[in-house]
Amino acid sequence: MRTRRVQIARFVAAVLITSGVLLLVDVAITLAWQEPISALIAGHEQSQLRHQLTRLERLSAADERALAAIRDQPAGFAALAGRAQERARSGHALGRISMPSLGSSYVVVQGTDGSSLRRGPGHYPGTPLPGQPGTVAIAGHRTTYLAPFRDIDELHPGDQVVLEMPYGRFVYSVEQTRIVKADAVWVTKPVGYPRLVLTACHPLYSASKRIVVFAKLTEEESRDSSRRTSPTISASESRNTTSQ
Repeated sequence: MRTRRVQIARFVAAVLITSGVLLLVDVAITLAWQEPISALIAGHEQSQLRHQLTRLERLSAADERALAAIRDQPAGFAALAGRAQERARSGHALGRISMPSLGSSYVVVQGTDGSSLRRGPGHYPGTPLPGQPGTVAIAGHRTTYLAPFRDIDELHPGDQVVLEMPYGRFVYSVEQTRIVKADAVWVTKPVGYPRLVLTACHPLYSASKRIVVFAKLTEEESRDSSRRTSPTISASESRNTTSQ
């Protein structure tokens, strides 16, 4: 009987030691890279989102044919973006964000609630989509669920951020990075030109502040590259210019 108790005690001790080692490994990986379990979950979600994006591209192609009359006018992108916004559902695919200097690319979803951000970077619902006037805003995790925005502090002025939407490709040039209060809603307000902001918690492993990357739209082109234009400043945006 005593021998059996010793065996059980040794088994329990081995389980506890193994669990402790695995926990330490998980912590080490999280500190060095990202939380591994949530990364696996988000990786699966990103795969599903890519299929959604393919479907959206087909719908957008149909929109472009229907809007052929304004395809060569600035209003064309805004109209296509408006249709995409009407279809947008929380947690569903919207487009793709790429940061070439960081070697990263992710499918963007609609929404910044917890369940949406577990799938990938999320578009703030109260902000426009690329092609519409104003400031496009996207949030992302830095340590969990693939940590898509972990290294945005390494983006420098002049680096590109590319948003590939089902209806067009939009290239932004980084202007600056700022650390702001967690409730600094002014960062999403419109300024005198088409702008993108990327937001994430700061510092790593804390939600006390936000890191915000500001980028200016420098190029936009249709899906088939047949129309490439430099963005223009609308009168309404000029009136809504706000200081940073």
